Amino acid sequence: MKSEAALPDEVQESESSNMTSGMQTLSGDPKKAIVKLALPMMFAMSIQTLYNLVDTFWVSGLGADALAALGFVFPFFFASIALSNGLGVGGGSAISRKLGAGNKQEADNVAVHTMILMLILVVLFTLPLYFYADSIFAFIGAGKTAALASSYGKVIFAGSILMFFPNVASAILRSEGDTKRAMNAMVLGSLLNIVLDPILIYWFDMGVTGAAWATVISLGVSSILIANWLFFRRDTYVCFDFNDFRFDRDILKDIFRVGIPSSFLQSSMALMMLIMNVIIIYVSNTDGVAVFTVGWRVATIAIAPLTGILTAVVTMSGFAFGEGSYEKVSFIHMYAIKMGFLVEAVIAVMTFVFAPQIAYIFTMSESASHITGDLTIFIRIICIFYPMVAPGMLSSALFQGIGKGMNALAATILRALIFVPTFAALFAVSLGLGLVGIWWGIVIGNVMGAVITFLWVRLYLGTLIKKEGGVIVAETA
Repeated sequence: MKSEAALPDEVQESESSNMTSGMQTLSGDPKKAIVKLALPMMFAMSIQTLYNLVDTFWVSGLGADALAALGFVFPFFFASIALSNGLGVGGGSAISRKLGAGNKQEADNVAVHTMILMLILVVLFTLPLYFYADSIFAFIGAGKTAALASSYGKVIFAGSILMFFPNVASAILRSEGDTKRAMNAMVLGSLLNIVLDPILIYWFDMGVTGAAWATVISLGVSSILIANWLFFRRDTYVCFDFNDFRFDRDILKDIFRVGIPSSFLQSSMALMMLIMNVIIIYVSNTDGVAVFTVGWRVATIAIAPLTGILTAVVTMSGFAFGEGSYEKVSFIHMYAIKMGFLVEAVIAVMTFVFAPQIAYIFTMSESASHITGDLTIFIRIICIFYPMVAPGMLSSALFQGIGKGMNALAATILRALIFVPTFAALFAVSLGLGLVGIWWGIVIGNVMGAVITFLWVRLYLGTLIKKEGGVIVAETA
């Protein structure tokens, strides 16, 4: 039972002879496929997040004000990642479902549409943020750090195309099971950023602006590498043909029904961070923002392996859903969650044990040493929810993979914009627990959201499997 019309037999035979190793992986054993697709992206995401920590480490040497400046820019940087990843997930999910249904021609068309939409999105994102950066940072309460935030932010905003393209293009590679090259591009850019940070920040004495330039340059190198694979070597399974391009309403709907909710989903995380900054400023000061900025980056690298598993879930569930194999979709969901839970449980224990050492690394400078204790407390509280991120994040990923983007968005809004801020404000303000209350609010809000999302997915898949069983019985009767 397939959700899309299959191609004629002779076309399928021609395409099967040109199948890449990634496509062969998607068509094979789901357990092996999840591991094979997830491991390269787990490594890549960990390295990419490591560069964020290294970036924070080098900037921490400039003092707490510089760290706070990064904290005020980070939600917008995160928003650019959210928008580009959202579009990539929307396009990638649609491509995987088309490939699962055996329709390569439409998969190619989806890829072209995704690239055109990316260019439009870059223009809409870049211009207002670049030209109104000073006013924006003053408005959101950057205060004495507004000038630093603006100098860092303008470079990031100007290089937005170099953030959008690698994210979207990597999603297209992953949609056909090619996670190794997506990994190579991400790792190369991240390692280059790690090398450039100290050179530009200290050797060239560019300060916090040097960190921004290191990010943009490294992303530019990754962009060149991926563009060569997609547009010049053209050895991917999905192909691009921009000749006589016209928007197709059905393809746009297919991309948008996952892409728009996914962008809002990830943007809601940036909005949550802005809200948290406001709550932190209310109960503390910019030092609290600095603690949250550094601590959240530690948390980000801790859950980076889950992001790698997430990409495998989106691709595999989309492909299986396109085949009409709902039992396979259910297996992918549970196997990925078990894998993610075990990985994060180990990371949580290690993070708790070594929290003082981790905090010290990022507060060694004299101007930042006074937040070491608060950062240690943050790290030890936040790590408690790491294992429970798996059922929440990977359940949302499955919704995205099967084309139910609004379900994933609703679950994330409930968690990030309702549960987390509500409990943070309740514990910090109403119960008078201050910063510690905010950290516990983040933990409890995330755990509650994860449980609800997991149960929702299991109920939905149970309904699909029952329907599939009814169809099979009817066909055999």
